[in-house]
Amino acid sequence: MQGPYDPLARFYDADHARVTEDIPMYLGFAQRAGSPVLELGCGTGRILLPLAQAGYRATGVDASSAMLAIAERKLAAAGLTPLVRLAQADMRDFRLEERYPLAFIALNSFMHLETQADQLRALRCWRRHLAPGGLLVIDLFHPDLTSLLEADGRMTEMARWTDPETGATVQKFCTRTVDLATQTISVTFMYDETLPDGALRRTLAPLKMRYLWRYEAELLLDKAGYVVEEVYGSWQLEPFTSESGRMVLVACRREGEP
Repeated sequence: MQGPYDPLARFYDADHARVTEDIPMYLGFAQRAGSPVLELGCGTGRILLPLAQAGYRATGVDASSAMLAIAERKLAAAGLTPLVRLAQADMRDFRLEERYPLAFIALNSFMHLETQADQLRALRCWRRHLAPGGLLVIDLFHPDLTSLLEADGRMTEMARWTDPETGATVQKFCTRTVDLATQTISVTFMYDETLPDGALRRTLAPLKMRYLWRYEAELLLDKAGYVVEEVYGSWQLEPFTSESGRMVLVACRREGEP
């Protein structure tokens, strides 16, 4: 059965090829914490690969079999399979034998948890997998009123590239609407492929995401058994301000709780 993120899998790497600025941040946290590292919502291995290339052992958890299949092929091609374990699982509820000094969830993936109950369930699950004193890093979009008001349902072109395997020109479009009462953004990604013979193929991927405000996120972490160490405003770990584009929360596992 196809999951909601499977249709995105074959476009993901080309779509995110330019997203590399966050990788040094995760390498820095891995250097601080050591192996093994746990990534939640690892997708096609965009961050797992550079971690393994730097010598870190890692585990990647994702619900999408299509995403994980691509990650597996990339790791094998790079000769990194011995360093990385991939697990298909619901990131709200899974059990692994290892305990990790570092866990992280990158690039808004936490926003796929649509309810507060799901968020707490996931955070508590991740805490059980952290070693004593372990770190959790959550990278989120920093919501601001301007960006939320711009989510008015209009279709915009987000990117364009050529698929090296098929020769197709791929155009990515996006529509967004926001529900301020539930703090949810309904997003539909549309990928139009124009093949060399002129045929058009369209792939739709509707998703719902829940955004969080800074102190709401801190309260969630506290309730789930963490101590917030710092909130940063960029992948370069700059101070968090009103103008920040990112909201990077760094929290430690609080001891003395089940």
